[in-house]
Amino acid sequence: MDYTWHYESPLGGITLGSDGTSLIGLWFDGQMHFADVLSPDYQEKLIPVFEETCRWLDIYFSGSEPGFTPSLVMRANPFRKAVWEIMLTIPYGKTMTYGEIAKRIAERRGIARMSAQAVGGAVGRNAISLIIPCHRVVGADGLLTGYAGGIDKKVHLLRMEGAMTD
Repeated sequence: MDYTWHYESPLGGITLGSDGTSLIGLWFDGQMHFADVLSPDYQEKLIPVFEETCRWLDIYFSGSEPGFTPSLVMRANPFRKAVWEIMLTIPYGKTMTYGEIAKRIAERRGIARMSAQAVGGAVGRNAISLIIPCHRVVGADGLLTGYAGGIDKKVHLLRMEGAMTD
């Protein structure tokens, strides 16, 4: 059984998803690919992982780095998981390009190169926004590119973290 819970953030509603133990999703309400990893039968219920995630979100939206990560389960194919795991390593207040992630994936696979577009597709399907910080992934030369939650939210989050000053 999957579960959901709602959190009201300064940027609008957020829906959390869980398998009952771990977080499987965190989406801005109405974003692209909203709740796409939830099973069709789910129930709204406040469970411990949601309490922990809400605490993480409260700290994060207060402008601080939470310092912990709720238990996560990535419901994704191996390629997406690999990209999402790299995104988890991007420090608070820093960014990484799609090309840098592609280079890391290629190195891990022992291949000459990986498509930054393929990486972009995996970044865009990130089911656990904010905690797996897809908003910290930028285009070449730091250019801001799409964000499933909306580019305005990406700009706000990067400014809040100090990764973007203009």
